[in-house]
Amino acid sequence: MIIISPSVLAADFSVLGAELDKVAKAGAQYIHLDVMDGIFVPNISFGPPVISSLRKKSEVVFDVHLMITDPIRYIDDYVKAGADIITIHYESCENPLEVVRYIRSKGVSPCVSIKPETPPEVLFDMMNELDMVLVMTVEPGFGGQKMIPEMVAKVRVLRDHIEKNGLSVNIEVDGGITPENAPQVIDAGANVIVAGSAIFRADDPKAVIEKIKALG
Repeated sequence: MIIISPSVLAADFSVLGAELDKVAKAGAQYIHLDVMDGIFVPNISFGPPVISSLRKKSEVVFDVHLMITDPIRYIDDYVKAGADIITIHYESCENPLEVVRYIRSKGVSPCVSIKPETPPEVLFDMMNELDMVLVMTVEPGFGGQKMIPEMVAKVRVLRDHIEKNGLSVNIEVDGGITPENAPQVIDAGANVIVAGSAIFRADDPKAVIEKIKALG
């Protein structure tokens, strides 16, 4: 099954609650919330107060992507704010597995992301403790970029490893995903699709979501 996780970076922040409601009604199962600190990535977005406010207005799965340095400092805050999934970056801390285990201990689903330059093999040793891995298909930090085609091969490597080891791990892709290039990443093994502009700025978000879901 293909899961759609629209990125709120492409939403209209002046009516963010209504924007979430719009894509949830259009068929999105997750909402992708990109948290950026201006240090790990060269941009700043929002933090726990915004997520907590949105949680009161939505029952959709909150897919919280922490693009921040030393994320273990803030896990409790995002758990309290209402995160269902917390993604950290492999590159953001010295011991990603420690953070993964802490997230799990809080009753939240853990995920680890890798940047475009990071080889997928770094995730192999911790894969059995993850619910999801995230392959960044652009350099993290800004919305509206074009997907880097070479990232499709990473998805295939991870899916092969998951299947060979009998694991049940979702593969998420994030960055420049559209209905036109989604078949490439889905064919490679991705099943959680983050799309921002392609959904939030579409004339008919439901049609876009249904088109991508039909690829699964």
